[in-house]
Amino acid sequence: MDHIDRTLLAHLQEDATRSYAALGEEVGLSAGAAHERVRKLRARGVIRRTAAEVDPSAVGAGVLAYVMVDSAAWMGDSGADFAAIPEILEAHIIAGSASVLVKVRTATTEQLQDVLRRIYAIDGVSGTQATVALETFFERQVSPLGPPSAERPAG
Repeated sequence: MDHIDRTLLAHLQEDATRSYAALGEEVGLSAGAAHERVRKLRARGVIRRTAAEVDPSAVGAGVLAYVMVDSAAWMGDSGADFAAIPEILEAHIIAGSASVLVKVRTATTEQLQDVLRRIYAIDGVSGTQATVALETFFERQVSPLGPPSAERPAG
């Protein structure tokens, strides 16, 4: 992946509705060449999907919690069980005092409590520790351009 691909990705992250002509203009390519590069990025799995970013509060999911899940056994085979709970947006096997970290969005704390009950029903889960976010300063995606230039290694 070269700098043009990374720049195309950055522009698509900003606004995935940009035309191929506009994308090409941003990186010095024709619309056809930009389209072909984006097609190849999709085919290689670099672009996993294109989606609209929705304000969680606007759709009734204003309560954000991160839940540390404790277990008495290895949870590496339980991904489908976590995925079956629609309020869980992310689930990660982690190292440390807990086994799994999940990101949950609900409309109310009562609904969060119901999600915790459903997590407890997953085979192997022995406990949870939920942290509710009061305010989100920002959320961002990984930049295809890498860290800011001051943090880039010399070379």
